[in-house]
Amino acid sequence: MKTFKRDYVRVNPRPDTISVLQRLAEWFEDYNTIHPHNGLRMRSPREFIAAQSATHAACPV
Repeated sequence: MKTFKRDYVRVNPRPDTISVLQRLAEWFEDYNTIHPHNGLRMRSPREFIAAQSATHAACPV
């Protein structure tokens, strides 16, 4: 949550609660599909999961 707040909430205008709530879905989508994560070797969570799935699908065991 700390990274999400730093990279999305703090850098975008948030005049009121309704404005923030309207943007949350967009921010989460970007965070999970585009935003690189250091702990995932600079990949987004969806890129990381896709790579893991491909690796496990290729394993015959």
